[in-house]
Amino acid sequence: MGGSFNPLHNGHAMLAETVAKELGYDKILFIPTNIPPHKVINEEITPEQRLEMLKSFCKQSNGLFEVEDCEIKRGGISYTSDTVKFILEKYKNELSGKIGLIMGEEIAAEFHKWYNVEFLAENCHLIISPRIKDYDEDENVSKNKPSGNFHGDFSTKFDKNNFPYDFTLLSSPMLPISSTQIRERVKNGRSFRYLVPQSIFEYIDEYELYRKN
Repeated sequence: MGGSFNPLHNGHAMLAETVAKELGYDKILFIPTNIPPHKVINEEITPEQRLEMLKSFCKQSNGLFEVEDCEIKRGGISYTSDTVKFILEKYKNELSGKIGLIMGEEIAAEFHKWYNVEFLAENCHLIISPRIKDYDEDENVSKNKPSGNFHGDFSTKFDKNNFPYDFTLLSSPMLPISSTQIRERVKNGRSFRYLVPQSIFEYIDEYELYRKN
C-alpha cells in the first residue's frame, strides 16, 4: 500500500485491515513515497518524518503491518514498478501468490497512465477500494497538486466494466477521511484526534507538525 501518508489516517488503517481480513493477506506493507510521479507533495514535513510516523503506527499492529522504506532510500521519483521489482526480489522465498497492490478507485481511474503499467498488472493482484469524495474543494486549502497529465481527484470516474486488467473491488468504501483535511484541522487548531490512529496523533502533537501558517 503506497502513498505519501501525509499523514496516515484511520481510512488508510481500516483499508489495510480490510484487505488483510477479507482477502487473506498475512502482511500489509506501507510504502511511503519519496517523490510521487503523479502529484506534488505538500512539503510541510520531511519524508523521514512521514516514515517515522508510519513506523510508530505499525509497531502496534502485532506484525500485520510493516513499513517498507525502499522508495525513500532509493530517492528520486518513486515509480511503483521499481518498488514491485524490489519487493518481488526481497520476498521471493516467502511469497505464495501475487503481491497485492491497493489503490482507491480515483487512482484506478488513471491507472492506465502509470509507468510500466503492463508489468504491474501482470505481477500484482490489483485491489481497488470504492471511494467517497472526502473533502470539499477549496482553493485556500493546502492540497497536494497533481502533476503531468494526472487529475488526482474524482473528476475521472472509475469504470469497473471497462477496466482492462484483472482486479478485485472491495465491498465497502474507504472511510471518507483525507490527509488534506487533517493537515488543515491541525493548522487551524481544530480537533483531529479521532481521525488518525493514536500513535499518529501523538507523533503530530509531540513534534508540532502541520502548524505552520
